[in-house]
Amino acid sequence: MDLFTHAASQRPGSSPLSELLRPKKLDDIVGQEKTVGPNSRLGKLIRAGHIPSLILWGPPGTGKTTFALALASQTGAQFINLNAVDSGAKALREASEAGRERRLLHGQRTILFVDEIHRFNRAQQDVLLPAIEKGDVILVGATTENPSYELNRALLSRCRVVVFERLGPADLERLFARATAHLGVGEGEFVTPAAKDWLIEAADGDGRRLLNSLEVLFASRDGRDTPFEVEELRDLLQGTPIAYDKSSEMHYDVISAFIKSVRGSDADAAVYYLARMLEGGEDPVFIARRLIILASEDIGNADPRGLSVAVAGLQAVEAIGLPEAAISLAQVTTYLASAPKSNRSYMALREAQELVRRTGSVPVPLPLRSSKTDLSKSLGYGAGYVYPHNQPRAWAPQRYLPEEIQLEAPLYDPASRGFEKTIRDYLAWVKGENPPPER
Repeated sequence: MDLFTHAASQRPGSSPLSELLRPKKLDDIVGQEKTVGPNSRLGKLIRAGHIPSLILWGPPGTGKTTFALALASQTGAQFINLNAVDSGAKALREASEAGRERRLLHGQRTILFVDEIHRFNRAQQDVLLPAIEKGDVILVGATTENPSYELNRALLSRCRVVVFERLGPADLERLFARATAHLGVGEGEFVTPAAKDWLIEAADGDGRRLLNSLEVLFASRDGRDTPFEVEELRDLLQGTPIAYDKSSEMHYDVISAFIKSVRGSDADAAVYYLARMLEGGEDPVFIARRLIILASEDIGNADPRGLSVAVAGLQAVEAIGLPEAAISLAQVTTYLASAPKSNRSYMALREAQELVRRTGSVPVPLPLRSSKTDLSKSLGYGAGYVYPHNQPRAWAPQRYLPEEIQLEAPLYDPASRGFEKTIRDYLAWVKGENPPPER
Protein backbone atom coordinates (compact mmCIF):
# COMPACT_ATOMS: atom_id res chain seq x y z
CA MET A 1 0.00 0.00 0.00
CA ASP A 2 1.56 3.34 -1.04
CA LEU A 3 1.30 6.60 0.91
CA PHE A 4 -1.69 7.99 -0.92
CA THR A 5 -3.69 4.74 -0.84
CA HIS A 6 -3.05 4.52 2.90
CA ALA A 7 -3.88 8.19 3.43
CA ALA A 8 -7.12 7.86 1.50
CA SER A 9 -8.11 4.83 3.54
CA GLN A 10 -7.51 6.80 6.72
CA ARG A 11 -9.31 9.95 5.59
CA PRO A 12 -13.00 9.38 5.05
CA GLY A 13 -14.61 12.33 3.31
CA SER A 14 -11.17 13.94 2.88
CA SER A 15 -11.26 15.35 6.39
CA PRO A 16 -8.25 17.51 7.30
CA LEU A 17 -5.41 15.75 9.04
CA SER A 18 -5.95 17.92 12.12
CA GLU A 19 -9.53 16.61 12.32
CA LEU A 20 -8.52 12.98 11.83
CA LEU A 21 -5.94 13.19 14.62
CA ARG A 22 -8.17 15.06 17.05
CA PRO A 23 -8.05 13.18 20.40
CA LYS A 24 -11.29 11.70 21.71
CA LYS A 25 -10.12 11.49 25.33
CA LEU A 26 -8.96 14.22 27.68
CA ASP A 27 -5.83 12.24 28.58
CA ASP A 28 -4.72 12.24 24.93
CA ILE A 29 -4.71 16.03 24.56
CA VAL A 30 -1.19 17.25 23.90
CA GLY A 31 0.48 20.15 25.65
CA GLN A 32 -2.06 21.23 28.28
CA GLU A 33 -1.35 18.69 31.01
CA LYS A 34 -0.77 21.36 33.68
CA THR A 35 -4.16 22.90 32.97
CA VAL A 36 -6.51 20.05 32.09
CA GLY A 37 -4.44 16.91 32.70
CA PRO A 38 -5.49 14.22 35.20
CA ASN A 39 -3.39 15.76 37.98
CA SER A 40 -4.53 19.33 37.42
CA ARG A 41 -7.14 20.92 39.66
CA LEU A 42 -9.62 21.26 36.80
CA GLY A 43 -8.82 17.77 35.54
CA LYS A 44 -9.63 16.25 38.91
CA LEU A 45 -12.84 18.26 39.11
CA ILE A 46 -14.02 17.05 35.70
CA ARG A 47 -13.08 13.44 36.36
CA ALA A 48 -15.09 13.64 39.58
CA GLY A 49 -18.15 14.46 37.48
CA HIS A 50 -18.36 18.21 38.04
CA ILE A 51 -18.18 20.33 34.89
CA PRO A 52 -18.14 24.09 35.44
CA SER A 53 -18.77 26.60 32.68
CA LEU A 54 -15.42 27.50 31.16
CA ILE A 55 -13.75 30.16 29.06
CA LEU A 56 -10.79 28.64 27.21
CA TRP A 57 -8.27 31.37 26.41
CA GLY A 58 -5.22 30.74 24.28
CA PRO A 59 -3.58 31.06 20.85
CA PRO A 60 -4.89 29.16 17.81
CA GLY A 61 -3.99 25.51 17.48
CA THR A 62 -3.51 24.79 21.18
CA GLY A 63 -6.41 22.36 21.68
CA LYS A 64 -9.36 24.46 22.84
CA THR A 65 -11.92 22.88 20.49
CA THR A 66 -10.38 19.46 21.01
CA PHE A 67 -10.77 19.83 24.77
CA ALA A 68 -14.45 20.78 24.45
CA LEU A 69 -15.21 17.80 22.18
CA ALA A 70 -13.31 15.36 24.39
CA LEU A 71 -15.05 16.76 27.45
CA ALA A 72 -18.48 16.09 25.96
CA SER A 73 -17.46 12.64 24.72
CA GLN A 74 -15.93 11.55 28.01
CA THR A 75 -18.75 12.84 30.22
CA GLY A 76 -21.65 11.73 28.01
CA ALA A 77 -22.94 15.27 27.62
CA GLN A 78 -24.77 16.44 24.51
CA PHE A 79 -22.54 18.73 22.43
CA ILE A 80 -23.81 21.84 20.66
CA ASN A 81 -21.24 23.63 18.53
CA LEU A 82 -21.66 27.32 17.63
CA ASN A 83 -19.32 29.93 16.22
CA ALA A 84 -19.88 33.53 17.24
CA VAL A 85 -18.95 34.68 13.73
CA ASP A 86 -22.14 33.28 12.17
CA SER A 87 -24.41 32.84 15.21
CA GLY A 88 -26.50 35.30 17.16
CA ALA A 89 -28.96 35.66 20.02
CA LYS A 90 -31.54 33.45 18.27
CA ALA A 91 -29.13 30.51 18.01
CA LEU A 92 -28.13 30.95 21.65
CA ARG A 93 -31.76 30.91 22.81
CA GLU A 94 -32.49 27.81 20.72
CA ALA A 95 -29.46 26.02 22.16
CA SER A 96 -30.44 27.03 25.68
CA GLU A 97 -34.00 25.79 25.20
CA ALA A 98 -32.75 22.48 23.77
CA GLY A 99 -30.45 22.10 26.77
CA ARG A 100 -33.32 22.84 29.15
CA GLU A 101 -35.57 20.19 27.58
CA ARG A 102 -32.77 17.63 27.59
CA ARG A 103 -32.05 18.32 31.25
CA LEU A 104 -35.70 18.12 32.35
CA LEU A 105 -36.79 15.18 30.17
CA HIS A 106 -33.67 13.02 30.07
CA GLY A 107 -31.45 14.28 32.86
CA GLN A 108 -28.64 14.78 30.37
CA ARG A 109 -26.19 17.66 30.49
CA THR A 110 -25.54 19.87 27.47
CA ILE A 111 -22.20 21.43 26.65
CA LEU A 112 -22.66 24.56 24.55
CA PHE A 113 -19.35 25.23 22.82
CA VAL A 114 -19.02 28.76 21.43
CA ASP A 115 -15.90 29.32 19.37
CA GLU A 116 -14.58 32.89 19.10
CA ILE A 117 -16.95 33.91 21.87
CA HIS A 118 -15.26 37.32 22.06
CA ARG A 119 -17.06 38.23 18.82
CA PHE A 120 -20.43 38.29 20.59
CA ASN A 121 -21.48 41.78 21.63
CA ARG A 122 -22.51 42.55 25.20
CA ALA A 123 -26.22 41.96 24.57
CA GLN A 124 -25.56 38.58 22.94
CA GLN A 125 -23.35 37.54 25.84
CA ASP A 126 -26.13 38.45 28.27
CA VAL A 127 -28.44 35.94 26.55
CA LEU A 128 -26.26 33.15 27.96
CA LEU A 129 -26.62 34.19 31.60
CA PRO A 130 -30.04 32.66 32.46
CA ALA A 131 -29.20 29.31 30.84
CA ILE A 132 -25.92 29.10 32.76
CA GLU A 133 -27.61 30.11 36.01
CA LYS A 134 -30.32 27.42 35.67
CA GLY A 135 -27.90 24.73 34.52
CA ASP A 136 -29.63 24.35 31.14
CA VAL A 137 -26.23 24.46 29.44
CA ILE A 138 -22.61 24.22 30.47
CA LEU A 139 -20.91 26.96 28.51
CA VAL A 140 -17.47 26.29 27.08
CA GLY A 141 -16.34 29.39 25.24
CA ALA A 142 -13.10 29.59 23.28
CA THR A 143 -11.24 32.80 22.57
CA THR A 144 -7.84 34.02 21.47
CA GLU A 145 -8.47 37.38 23.16
CA ASN A 146 -8.07 38.43 26.77
CA PRO A 147 -11.46 37.62 28.35
CA SER A 148 -11.18 40.47 30.83
CA TYR A 149 -11.23 42.90 27.90
CA GLU A 150 -13.76 41.19 25.65
CA LEU A 151 -16.35 39.51 27.89
CA ASN A 152 -18.97 40.87 30.28
CA ARG A 153 -18.13 40.79 33.95
CA ALA A 154 -21.44 39.04 34.57
CA LEU A 155 -20.48 36.25 32.18
CA LEU A 156 -16.94 35.97 33.53
CA SER A 157 -18.25 35.71 37.09
CA ARG A 158 -20.19 32.57 36.09
CA CYS A 159 -17.28 30.89 34.31
CA ARG A 160 -13.83 29.65 35.07
CA VAL A 161 -11.08 31.00 32.79
CA VAL A 162 -8.68 28.30 31.61
CA VAL A 163 -5.45 29.44 29.95
CA PHE A 164 -4.19 27.27 27.07
CA GLU A 165 -0.47 27.72 26.40
CA ARG A 166 1.34 27.53 23.07
CA LEU A 167 2.58 24.00 22.40
CA GLY A 168 6.23 23.42 23.21
CA PRO A 169 8.73 21.63 20.92
CA ALA A 170 8.22 18.31 22.75
CA ASP A 171 4.45 18.58 22.29
CA LEU A 172 4.84 19.31 18.58
CA GLU A 173 7.20 16.33 18.26
CA ARG A 174 4.45 14.11 19.66
CA LEU A 175 2.00 15.50 17.09
CA PHE A 176 4.56 14.98 14.34
CA ALA A 177 4.99 11.34 15.36
CA ARG A 178 1.22 10.78 15.45
CA ALA A 179 0.83 12.30 11.99
CA THR A 180 3.56 10.26 10.30
CA ALA A 181 2.30 7.07 11.98
CA HIS A 182 -1.24 7.82 10.83
CA LEU A 183 -0.08 8.30 7.25
CA GLY A 184 2.15 5.24 7.27
CA VAL A 185 5.57 6.82 6.74
CA GLY A 186 8.64 6.83 8.91
CA GLU A 187 9.85 10.21 10.07
CA GLY A 188 13.25 9.71 8.45
CA GLU A 189 11.65 8.66 5.16
CA PHE A 190 9.56 11.82 4.98
CA VAL A 191 11.79 14.71 6.09
CA THR A 192 15.41 15.07 7.16
CA PRO A 193 16.09 15.71 10.87
CA ALA A 194 16.92 19.34 10.06
CA ALA A 195 13.68 19.71 8.09
CA LYS A 196 11.71 18.24 10.98
CA ASP A 197 13.26 20.78 13.35
CA TRP A 198 12.40 23.55 10.90
CA LEU A 199 8.77 22.42 10.70
CA ILE A 200 8.44 22.38 14.47
CA GLU A 201 10.01 25.82 14.79
CA ALA A 202 7.85 27.21 11.97
CA ALA A 203 4.70 25.92 13.68
CA ASP A 204 5.37 28.49 16.41
CA GLY A 205 3.44 26.58 19.07
CA ASP A 206 0.40 25.97 16.82
CA GLY A 207 -0.43 22.28 16.45
CA ARG A 208 -2.93 22.87 13.66
CA ARG A 209 -0.31 24.78 11.67
CA LEU A 210 2.12 21.88 12.00
CA LEU A 211 -0.46 19.34 10.81
CA ASN A 212 -1.56 21.57 7.93
CA SER A 213 2.07 21.92 6.85
CA LEU A 214 2.52 18.16 6.94
CA GLU A 215 -0.61 17.77 4.83
CA VAL A 216 0.83 20.07 2.18
CA LEU A 217 4.03 18.06 2.14
CA PHE A 218 2.17 14.75 1.81
CA ALA A 219 0.26 16.13 -1.15
CA SER A 220 3.54 17.32 -2.71
CA ARG A 221 5.44 14.06 -2.30
CA ASP A 222 4.30 12.65 -5.64
CA GLY A 223 5.95 9.24 -5.30
CA ARG A 224 9.39 10.49 -4.28
CA ASP A 225 11.45 8.18 -2.08
CA THR A 226 13.83 10.74 -0.59
CA PRO A 227 13.06 12.93 2.43
CA PHE A 228 12.32 16.64 2.09
CA GLU A 229 15.16 19.07 2.84
CA VAL A 230 14.82 22.41 4.62
CA GLU A 231 15.16 24.49 1.45
CA GLU A 232 12.33 22.55 -0.19
CA LEU A 233 10.11 23.19 2.82
CA ARG A 234 10.77 26.93 2.59
CA ASP A 235 9.67 26.92 -1.04
CA LEU A 236 6.61 24.74 -0.46
CA LEU A 237 5.40 26.41 2.72
CA GLN A 238 6.46 29.99 1.96
CA GLY A 239 8.12 30.75 5.30
CA THR A 240 6.64 31.17 8.74
CA PRO A 241 3.40 33.14 9.14
CA ILE A 242 3.71 35.93 11.68
CA ALA A 243 1.32 35.61 14.62
CA TYR A 244 0.03 39.18 14.62
CA ASP A 245 -3.56 40.35 14.28
CA LYS A 246 -4.16 44.10 14.29
CA SER A 247 -7.51 43.62 16.01
CA SER A 248 -6.33 41.10 18.59
CA GLU A 249 -4.63 41.13 21.94
CA MET A 250 -1.35 40.37 20.15
CA HIS A 251 -1.57 43.86 18.63
CA TYR A 252 -1.66 45.43 22.08
CA ASP A 253 0.99 43.11 23.51
CA VAL A 254 3.53 43.84 20.78
CA ILE A 255 2.98 47.61 20.71
CA SER A 256 3.25 47.58 24.51
CA ALA A 257 6.55 45.68 24.33
CA PHE A 258 7.74 48.11 21.64
CA ILE A 259 6.97 51.23 23.70
CA LYS A 260 8.42 49.74 26.89
CA SER A 261 11.62 48.78 25.05
CA VAL A 262 12.09 52.33 23.74
CA ARG A 263 11.32 53.74 27.19
CA GLY A 264 13.81 51.27 28.68
CA SER A 265 16.57 52.41 26.26
CA ASP A 266 16.92 48.96 24.65
CA ALA A 267 17.33 49.82 20.99
CA ASP A 268 17.77 46.17 19.99
CA ALA A 269 14.49 45.06 21.54
CA ALA A 270 12.71 48.15 20.23
CA VAL A 271 13.72 47.59 16.60
CA TYR A 272 12.87 43.87 16.97
CA TYR A 273 9.30 44.66 18.02
CA LEU A 274 9.12 47.28 15.28
CA ALA A 275 9.97 44.55 12.76
CA ARG A 276 7.35 42.24 14.34
CA MET A 277 4.68 44.88 13.82
CA LEU A 278 5.70 45.71 10.27
CA GLU A 279 5.98 42.05 9.23
CA GLY A 280 2.54 41.48 10.76
CA GLY A 281 0.97 44.23 8.65
CA GLU A 282 0.65 46.97 11.28
CA ASP A 283 -0.23 50.44 9.98
CA PRO A 284 3.05 52.45 9.95
CA VAL A 285 1.11 55.64 10.68
CA PHE A 286 -0.12 54.08 13.92
CA ILE A 287 3.47 53.27 14.91
CA ALA A 288 4.69 56.76 14.02
CA ARG A 289 1.96 58.40 16.08
CA ARG A 290 2.80 56.27 19.09
CA LEU A 291 6.43 57.34 18.78
CA ILE A 292 5.37 61.00 18.82
CA ILE A 293 3.46 60.41 22.05
CA LEU A 294 6.44 58.60 23.54
CA ALA A 295 8.83 61.40 22.55
CA SER A 296 6.93 63.83 24.77
CA GLU A 297 5.87 61.43 27.51
CA ASP A 298 9.11 59.52 28.11
CA ILE A 299 11.88 61.75 26.74
CA GLY A 300 10.49 65.25 26.95
CA ASN A 301 12.99 68.02 27.65
CA ALA A 302 15.80 65.57 28.36
CA ASP A 303 16.18 65.66 24.57
CA PRO A 304 13.74 68.16 23.00
CA ARG A 305 14.92 67.08 19.54
CA GLY A 306 13.21 63.74 20.10
CA LEU A 307 9.79 65.25 19.40
CA SER A 308 11.04 66.84 16.16
CA VAL A 309 12.57 63.54 15.09
CA ALA A 310 9.32 61.67 15.83
CA VAL A 311 7.18 64.22 13.95
CA ALA A 312 9.59 64.02 11.01
CA GLY A 313 9.18 60.24 11.12
CA LEU A 314 5.41 60.57 10.70
CA GLN A 315 5.92 62.99 7.82
CA ALA A 316 8.30 60.52 6.17
CA VAL A 317 5.80 57.67 6.55
CA GLU A 318 3.03 59.77 5.01
CA ALA A 319 5.31 61.01 2.21
CA ILE A 320 6.95 57.79 1.04
CA GLY A 321 4.96 54.89 2.51
CA LEU A 322 6.13 51.32 2.92
CA PRO A 323 8.46 49.59 2.40
CA GLU A 324 10.96 52.48 2.49
CA ALA A 325 9.20 54.22 5.39
CA ALA A 326 10.24 51.29 7.58
CA ILE A 327 13.80 52.67 7.45
CA SER A 328 12.59 56.03 8.76
CA LEU A 329 10.67 54.31 11.54
CA ALA A 330 13.79 52.35 12.47
CA GLN A 331 15.78 55.60 12.61
CA VAL A 332 13.21 57.27 14.87
CA THR A 333 12.94 54.15 17.05
CA THR A 334 16.68 53.78 17.61
CA TYR A 335 17.12 57.54 18.19
CA LEU A 336 14.40 57.67 20.84
CA ALA A 337 15.58 54.45 22.46
CA SER A 338 19.10 55.90 22.71
CA ALA A 339 18.04 59.34 23.97
CA PRO A 340 18.13 60.40 27.65
CA LYS A 341 14.78 59.85 29.33
CA SER A 342 12.54 62.10 31.41
CA ASN A 343 8.84 62.00 32.17
CA ARG A 344 8.92 65.28 34.12
CA SER A 345 6.81 67.22 31.57
CA TYR A 346 4.23 64.45 31.52
CA MET A 347 4.15 64.25 35.31
CA ALA A 348 3.89 68.05 35.57
CA LEU A 349 0.79 67.95 33.37
CA ARG A 350 -0.80 65.20 35.45
CA GLU A 351 -0.11 67.05 38.70
CA ALA A 352 -1.50 70.28 37.23
CA GLN A 353 -4.65 68.55 35.98
CA GLU A 354 -5.24 67.02 39.39
CA LEU A 355 -4.68 70.43 40.99
CA VAL A 356 -7.25 72.04 38.67
CA ARG A 357 -9.81 69.33 39.41
CA ARG A 358 -9.24 69.80 43.13
CA THR A 359 -9.30 73.63 43.26
CA GLY A 360 -11.69 74.53 40.44
CA SER A 361 -11.69 77.81 38.51
CA VAL A 362 -10.01 80.19 40.93
CA PRO A 363 -9.65 83.80 39.69
CA VAL A 364 -6.63 84.73 37.57
CA PRO A 365 -4.43 87.29 39.43
CA LEU A 366 -5.17 90.88 38.34
CA PRO A 367 -1.63 91.63 37.09
CA LEU A 368 -1.88 88.71 34.63
CA ARG A 369 -5.26 89.61 33.15
CA SER A 370 -5.66 91.21 29.74
CA SER A 371 -5.88 95.02 29.89
CA LYS A 372 -6.66 95.79 26.26
CA THR A 373 -9.82 97.81 26.96
CA ASP A 374 -10.42 100.93 29.04
CA LEU A 375 -12.95 99.02 31.14
CA SER A 376 -10.49 96.27 31.99
CA LYS A 377 -7.85 98.85 32.89
CA SER A 378 -10.32 100.68 35.14
CA LEU A 379 -10.92 97.40 36.96
CA GLY A 380 -7.21 97.02 37.63
CA TYR A 381 -6.51 94.36 35.04
CA GLY A 382 -2.77 94.21 34.29
CA ALA A 383 -1.88 96.60 37.09
CA GLY A 384 1.44 95.76 38.73
CA TYR A 385 2.60 93.40 36.00
CA VAL A 386 6.39 93.46 35.59
CA TYR A 387 7.64 92.85 32.04
CA PRO A 388 10.46 90.27 32.45
CA HIS A 389 12.50 91.43 29.45
CA ASN A 390 13.09 94.77 31.12
CA GLN A 391 14.70 93.03 34.08
CA PRO A 392 18.15 91.58 34.63
CA ARG A 393 18.29 87.96 33.42
CA ALA A 394 14.82 88.50 31.85
CA TRP A 395 13.19 87.36 35.06
CA ALA A 396 11.05 89.17 37.63
CA PRO A 397 10.25 87.85 41.11
CA GLN A 398 6.50 88.13 40.73
CA ARG A 399 3.73 85.63 41.48
CA TYR A 400 1.99 83.98 38.55
CA LEU A 401 -0.16 81.38 40.30
CA PRO A 402 -3.36 82.51 42.05
CA GLU A 403 -3.00 83.19 45.77
CA GLU A 404 -5.40 80.31 46.41
CA ILE A 405 -2.89 77.89 44.88
CA GLN A 406 -0.09 77.09 47.29
CA LEU A 407 2.34 74.47 46.01
CA GLU A 408 4.19 72.19 48.40
CA ALA A 409 6.54 71.18 45.58
CA PRO A 410 7.08 72.37 41.99
CA LEU A 411 4.76 70.90 39.38
CA TYR A 412 7.65 70.80 36.90
CA ASP A 413 10.88 69.62 38.47
CA PRO A 414 13.48 69.12 35.71
CA ALA A 415 15.56 65.96 35.92
CA SER A 416 19.35 65.99 36.12
CA ARG A 417 19.68 64.19 32.77
CA GLY A 418 20.21 65.38 29.25
CA PHE A 419 19.10 68.89 28.38
CA GLU A 420 16.87 69.03 31.46
CA LYS A 421 20.00 69.43 33.56
CA THR A 422 20.69 72.63 31.62
CA ILE A 423 17.09 73.73 32.24
CA ARG A 424 17.43 73.01 35.95
CA ASP A 425 20.67 74.99 36.18
CA TYR A 426 19.18 77.88 34.21
CA LEU A 427 16.08 78.16 36.41
CA ALA A 428 18.29 78.18 39.51
CA TRP A 429 20.50 80.88 37.96
CA VAL A 430 17.69 83.29 37.01
CA LYS A 431 16.45 83.08 40.58
CA GLY A 432 19.93 83.89 41.85
CA GLU A 433 20.42 80.47 43.40
CA ASN A 434 23.34 79.30 41.24
CA PRO A 435 26.20 80.78 39.19
CA PRO A 436 25.57 81.18 35.44
CA PRO A 437 24.98 77.79 33.77
CA GLU A 438 27.43 76.55 31.16
CA ARG A 439 25.98 76.99 27.69
